[in-house]
Amino acid sequence: MSQPTVAGPPAHETSAEETSHLRRVLGVPSLVLFGLVYMVPLTVFTTYGIVTQLTGGRVPFAYVITLVAMAFTARSYARMAAAYPFAGSAYVYAQRSFGPGVGFLAGWALMLDYLFLPMINYLVIGIYLNAAFPAVPQWVFILATIALVTVLNVVGIVSVARANFVIIAVQALFIGTFVVMSLVAIGGAGEVDPLAPFTGDGTVDGAGVLFAGAAVLCLSFLGFDAVSTLAEEAKDAKRSVPRAIIITTVAAGVIFIGLSYLSQLVYPSNAFADVDSAALDVMGAAGGQFLAAFFTAAYIAGATGSALTSQASVARIIFAMGRDGVLPRTVFGRLSARFRTPVVAILVVSAVSLLAIVIDLGLLVEMISFGALIAFSVVNLTVLKHYFIDRRERSGGAIVNNLVLPLIGFGLTVWLWTSLSQRTFVVGLIWLALGVVLLAVVTRGFRRPTPMLDLREDASVDDAPDRGSASPA
Repeated sequence: MSQPTVAGPPAHETSAEETSHLRRVLGVPSLVLFGLVYMVPLTVFTTYGIVTQLTGGRVPFAYVITLVAMAFTARSYARMAAAYPFAGSAYVYAQRSFGPGVGFLAGWALMLDYLFLPMINYLVIGIYLNAAFPAVPQWVFILATIALVTVLNVVGIVSVARANFVIIAVQALFIGTFVVMSLVAIGGAGEVDPLAPFTGDGTVDGAGVLFAGAAVLCLSFLGFDAVSTLAEEAKDAKRSVPRAIIITTVAAGVIFIGLSYLSQLVYPSNAFADVDSAALDVMGAAGGQFLAAFFTAAYIAGATGSALTSQASVARIIFAMGRDGVLPRTVFGRLSARFRTPVVAILVVSAVSLLAIVIDLGLLVEMISFGALIAFSVVNLTVLKHYFIDRRERSGGAIVNNLVLPLIGFGLTVWLWTSLSQRTFVVGLIWLALGVVLLAVVTRGFRRPTPMLDLREDASVDDAPDRGSASPA
């Protein structure tokens, strides 16, 4: 029989550490801020040089393509978040729609980009701070940031939400300054072609490179997916999470397109001093040393915020998989008695993030997009399975909502996925193969069902299915 979770239980009752549910404290504004900070509005400059060279100076065009694809996928996430308002994101949606085996592999693919996203933030923080303070080794900045982010995440999601307000304010101030100084620089530059960011600089041609650039840019939109991982900490999750997902996606897309458009008008070239730090060339052209320094400060703040939120999200995915018994439940499926946060999962993410000291930025970018696009494709299909097939909602406009739109989203994400590089597929498929091996171990050679959790609001860990037993999807 289920026991309701209570605050401050006596020693003989279910403790806070043993409960499987998180605190519902976040409203729509906090969820949207979480998503925007996770994305980092200034993330447009993380891959700016790479995508500028790849698309021949058509970054805004590539962002438009990505936004269109992500709008369909964000809608699918919003619909599934309303159907299953639980932590776990694509893992939970696929699990409940297609069964625990598919759910595990979707979560495994999603974990790839979530594990790598904190790393990319720590890496760029180390790069820019080392450039500003060359006497201090890059690894020192990386370790210090990992320690800070870990402490804030252990303390709880409320501390993360509060930090988000400060971080987004700093970025908003920079964006306003950048826009004004860019317009002044463009006005004083003489003749400027306003269509150049869409027609390109002539170095490369064709739609193929645009889709290749759009595939890389998918990592910029992971914030709307991250919002869904906080469903168990959201007030009225069935309404607030879907709204926050749509608002976050559209707002971020407009910001990315606008910033990249101005950047390419200010600096209409793909010849950078360093392609990984191409933003410094743009800032120098727009506002000189002052804007370059301001950008560095705002970018570091944004990357720190993204590290905060990305670590929080992946820790909750690991927690959800541990709570289900796919990962060891006694290790990963428990919350801290004091902080009510998945401390073990947070510490594991921090340990993995130490790879930021040695890993390559280009590989990180590619792998994040690989995992994200697999998860996005699966979520589009879960809408079709859940609403069109299982619930048989097929009358009138339901056919468009439950069949046509999800299939369009699926087709667009697959198209972007196939536009990634060969190296991405090699590493990504190795990761998926490891997931299949882990699933085989958990199910003892696929002879036992993959575990699933009872996700009722009043269910405790003790009510969860035993390892090897399956609940109906």
